[in-house]
Amino acid sequence: MLKDLLYKIKIIAVKGNTAIKINSLQLDSRAVKKQDCFIAINGTQSNGHDFIQSAIGNGAAAIVCEVLPADIQDNITYVQVENSAIAAGIMSHLFFEEPSAKIKLVGVTGTNGKTTIATLLFKLFTNLGYKCGLISTVQNQVGDTILTATHTTPDAIHLNELLHQMLESGCTHVFMECSSHAIQQQRLAGLIFSGAIFSNITHDHLDYHKTFDEYIRVKKSWFDELPKTAFAISNADDKRGGVMLQNTQAKKYFYSLKTIADFKGKILENSFAGLHMLVNDTEVNFKLIGEFNAYNLLAVYATAICLGEDKEETLLQLSNITGAEGRFDYQLSPHTRVVGIVDYAHTPDALLNVLATIKNLRQGNEKIITVVGCGGNRDKTKRPVMAEVACEYSDWVIFTSDNPRKENPAEIIKEMEAGVNVVARKKFISIEDRREAIKTAVSISAKDDIVLIAGKGHEKYQDVNGVKHVFDDKQVLMEMFELLDK
Repeated sequence: MLKDLLYKIKIIAVKGNTAIKINSLQLDSRAVKKQDCFIAINGTQSNGHDFIQSAIGNGAAAIVCEVLPADIQDNITYVQVENSAIAAGIMSHLFFEEPSAKIKLVGVTGTNGKTTIATLLFKLFTNLGYKCGLISTVQNQVGDTILTATHTTPDAIHLNELLHQMLESGCTHVFMECSSHAIQQQRLAGLIFSGAIFSNITHDHLDYHKTFDEYIRVKKSWFDELPKTAFAISNADDKRGGVMLQNTQAKKYFYSLKTIADFKGKILENSFAGLHMLVNDTEVNFKLIGEFNAYNLLAVYATAICLGEDKEETLLQLSNITGAEGRFDYQLSPHTRVVGIVDYAHTPDALLNVLATIKNLRQGNEKIITVVGCGGNRDKTKRPVMAEVACEYSDWVIFTSDNPRKENPAEIIKEMEAGVNVVARKKFISIEDRREAIKTAVSISAKDDIVLIAGKGHEKYQDVNGVKHVFDDKQVLMEMFELLDK
């Protein structure tokens, strides 16, 4: 019944009968069928209020909206609410029988590390014997079944439907990425989290949030709304790590490599063979590489302990786990021994972390050759910074096309080139075609050199003018390695 979905929502007015059966909830008027409830949200691309009549024409029995339409029909129930997006989250939570309240739901937010932390948690708890769900940028997963992910965080209705599906299939734990977009757009409204993790916050998404302060505020708002029953874990080494948990009611925990914390790590050795670390008082060898992964591993370990797992068993299982696809994903050319690394690094800080890690892993005079681009229709201010970072930490750099989307890739590359100082100008060339750029990087490499392909990671496409063309950095890299080895 519609009335059963409304009791936690701030309602302004009701016109019509709320004691009616609802078949499903819809945010897209085109998907509405007979006896559905259409929720009109004022989104970033369009305003759902413009499609109310279309939804009614397709069979909607009820409309939830912030502004009542001028044409009120007698046979339709209208519910005017304070915030349609929040209403969608709460109604979805109730419609799908409160799945997040019956499952251990843990969210991860931060600029970098979300996918790796969520994926590592999924793998860890699967190895510990639980059936788990994963909601991530790379993929959604229910146990062994993989579902394609279209957004980092689905809309409220699909999210609750997915959680319900996971619960029905026997999942006890679900680990999900929580993007700043999803938090601000209230896609997480109504969900009950058992735990929340903050990785770090750096320059990103300013095309959407406009200011860095607003970006921080959005991330923090999620922690502010956590219940007392939840735990909140934050990176003490990030200068906003403490601020994130400042007003949360959840139980607070911190992890760190540099200061006193509940979960303290120390890197003893970092090589292509993996990380040798001290975690609190225990020495452990991990298969993952780099300082950034040391932080990711600490966040995962902390989460497992907060969820009641045994310390020794957790570390044992973690020591055998590999990372997420497209995150410091490295291959070795069999004959020439060139190291190829594919990484999703698409922010200045992420690129800096990856390149700094590579520099620390170098044994001698191996060259670092970086292929990097910047996405179109996204934050333009990071383009010259990305270029500057690439040139500072690499021996050779090739600027290329990433996902240009609706922008001219040549113009994006020009904006990147503007960030390179006079001294570094001899270090780079620009090749718009990404395949050619990767081919060139591999062809100029010598034995033991390191080729980094940054920006797209796990993605299997390149978005050009709104059309997604098949493109896989890792596959192209391997093809070029085969040519090199011939």
